[in-house]
This record gives sequence, structure tokens and C-alpha cells, in this order.
Amino acid sequence: MFTDERRFEVWNSIRRTDLQAFGRILNADVFDEAAKRASVKIIASPLSVINLVWLGIVAARCGTDSFTSVLSMTLTLLRDQPSFENSFVGRQDKACKKSKSKATGKTSKHDPRMQDRVSVSEEAFSKARQRMPLEMWLQLIVILGELFQKKFPDANRFKKFRVLAMDGTLLNTPDVERLKTHFGSSKNKTGSHNCQAKMVLLQFPITRMPYRYRLDSLAKSEITLAQDLVRDLRTDDLVLMDAGYWSYGLLCAIEKQKAYFALRLKKGITLKTIRVLQAGDKLVQWTPKDTRRQWRNQGLPTSMKLRLVTYHIKGYRPQVIVTNVLDSKSITKEEWTKLASDRGTETGRAMSVGLFHKRWSIETTYHDLKVVLGLGRNLRSRSPESIQWEVAGYIVYYLILRWLIVEASQKAAVDPIRISFKRAMFELTKMWSTLLTSPIKWVETELIPRLLDRMASHIVKVRPNRHYERSKKKRRNTKTKGLKG
Repeated sequence: MFTDERRFEVWNSIRRTDLQAFGRILNADVFDEAAKRASVKIIASPLSVINLVWLGIVAARCGTDSFTSVLSMTLTLLRDQPSFENSFVGRQDKACKKSKSKATGKTSKHDPRMQDRVSVSEEAFSKARQRMPLEMWLQLIVILGELFQKKFPDANRFKKFRVLAMDGTLLNTPDVERLKTHFGSSKNKTGSHNCQAKMVLLQFPITRMPYRYRLDSLAKSEITLAQDLVRDLRTDDLVLMDAGYWSYGLLCAIEKQKAYFALRLKKGITLKTIRVLQAGDKLVQWTPKDTRRQWRNQGLPTSMKLRLVTYHIKGYRPQVIVTNVLDSKSITKEEWTKLASDRGTETGRAMSVGLFHKRWSIETTYHDLKVVLGLGRNLRSRSPESIQWEVAGYIVYYLILRWLIVEASQKAAVDPIRISFKRAMFELTKMWSTLLTSPIKWVETELIPRLLDRMASHIVKVRPNRHYERSKKKRRNTKTKGLKG
């Protein structure tokens, strides 16, 4: 990548101006530490990894706009301000226009060292984002998570556990041959074969903050991606999962980290009762079949001690939770299973939901990402590397929005998941131009507190004991198919 000190300074100035709303979170120390951990050198280029992170966030925030628009959006807003000519970027812009009028000779339109210090060609941007290592994004997410934990140490905790949830989804990508070859395409009865990528997310369901994620091809199983994610677990982590993650290898990988898990019992699993703790709560032993010596060759133990929590709530199917939290005093049966029944006020923790049911929070996160932010329909890149760059931008943008929502919830003394994500995002969008064009002191002392108050004003109503029966599919009468009369 080319170096250009002057244009590097110009684009750094534009980036800092555009990210004033997130300046307290995405500061220079965070970028430097992420680059250090990812072994990435920050070179003096307008398309350095720092500015590529910023452009990834802008691309996620303006999901329906083209990359050309993303590159020029902030500069266009700044140019419309009366104080632009006297600013650092304005003076550079004015100097470029003068040098253009005096310039002689011909240069290639693809020359990256163009005289215009406030513009970057889409071709240079396209090449730069393909070269940006994914590890820079991943380390940035790790560091932001560490800072969040430091600032809000109890926000994601239940008793002595740090609670996480894990689930997967599919993302639609542009239907081009290069992406089909890398990620694969769906196959269904209707004959649709659109290109898709598989994503597994590990998040904090209490605040809906992302923790780790992996994006890969359809050929990779969710279990394989999950095993990669659990390597970052701590000894006090408790991971909530669906029955689809029932795998002896995955559960042993979590135990190897000395962490904890809870998931629904899969059909056909044989368990031996060791001791009954109370009605619907017992200790069991699971000895999985290993006829192909799969687990033995990996050096895994022949059996695992587990705890079964069985419950049946009216209006729902009987459920069985399996966990390696063996002490019934650490998390009681009632704490695992109770459903929302409190009819308290519209603020505070009015919803009393059992710990395992918090797993459903990750479904809301996927809705926020794919529907509200548009991750499921707005990917625009045509190469696997650029798709990774785009998705990472969405994850970081969502993480920062959730951070602001947690700040707003603590300021207003409400549960963070009670604040509407969609409305909070709209409040930020409405204030973005004002944040961009205001002095930094005014942003920190006046605008950010106002933004948090406006976010906290959008409270999702409590509607306990609501459930809907699954729709019954009509069976096709194959015997009469094609008959008349």
C-alpha cells in the first residue's frame, strides 16, 4: 500500500470528525493495541487499517449506499459547513484546487499519489480492503469487549457466572461465481441456489453485546466454528446453546477451558442416573458411543458427568436442560426455568426470565443485524476478503451501538434489553450530522448526554405470558393429485 503523509493526516482528520459520537470508545489507543496484537503495521496512508475500520463502520451505517458514496459522504457534509474553508481539511482542499489549475503533464487516473489530497479512488479503496487482515477486526472486537467488561463489570453476570449465548445463521451474499466458489450456495426444493455464508456468533445475552464470531463457507459445520470460538472462554463463563450444538467434542472443548455450558437434551441420548437432587433435577452420566474411536483418538474422556433439569410449563412443550453446573445451589432449578410472569412497572427489571430462556436474546440480535441494520440484504462486495471486511464492519458498528444503549440504560436505570434497538439507532442517525459538525467539547458535554437520554426514552413494553402456537402445515393429498371433479 502506498504512503502519503499529507493525505494520511487529512483522512485521519476526516475520520476523527465523523466518529465523534464514538470517540470515547474507538480512540487511538484502541486502534494501536488492535494493530499490535494483530501484528499489523499502521502506515501513513489515507487507506490505513484505522481508516478502513472507519469506512467499514460507515458502510454498515449506510448499508444501502454504494462504496463511492461511502468514500465521499463525510467530506460532502463537511464541505457544506460555513467553517470548512478555515479547517485543516478545508485548507488542504483549497490548496489541491490551486495545484490542479497549475498542473501540467499527464498522469494516470489510477495513480494513487494524485495531487488531490482529500480524495481516494474507489479502485484504491477496493484493493486496500481486500488486503486488510481479518485479524485486525477480530482483535479490535476483543479489545472493545475487554474495555466494556472493565467499565461495566457486572453487566453480563448472573451470580458468579459470565453468561454467553451461541447460535448460527446464514447470510445472503451477492450471487457471483467467485463468492459461490468460496462460500457455497443454498440448495432447496424450489430450485433457488443463491450464494450464502455461514456465521456463528458468541454474545452476551443480558446486554446483547457481541463477544466473538466466525464467518465461513456452508461446507463448514456450526460445530466446527463453535469449537474455534470456545477457545476464548474464561473459567467463569457459562454458554447457553440450542440442542443443535449437541456434540461430545464441543462440550469437552468447553470443559477443557474449565467453563460451563447449558443446552437442551437431544433426542436419542442415553444417560445413566447417578443421583436425584429433587423432583425434575438429577445428576447423570453420559457415555457416548465411540465405535469409530473418534473421541478416544482425540484423547477425550470416555464419559461426562452432567445435570438434568426437567420442567413443563403450561402452554409449552416439556423441556430438559443439560448442564455441567452440577451444584444445585449455584443455579437452582427455578433460576434455570422460570418464565416471565411479573407484571411490574414499565421500567426496571419487570421481566423475570429464567436464565436458560435468556438464550433467545441471540435471536433478537440476529434480527437487529440482518433486518434492522440490513446485514442480511445489503452486502455489496464481490470477493471473499471484502465480504469479511463488510461483515466485520457491521459487527463492530452493532457492538458500539449496544455499548451506547448500555450507557443509556444505566443513566436511566432500566434494563438494557428493554431499550428498543431500532429506535436507539434512529436517534443516533438523526443526530449524526449535528455530531459531525459540532465542536468536540460540545459533543462530549451536551450532545452525547442528550443522545443517551433520547435512546433511553424508547422502552419496549412488557408483555408477559404471551406465546403463539406453531402453525400447522397442511398435508398435500397425493392420492387425489391430478384428478378432476
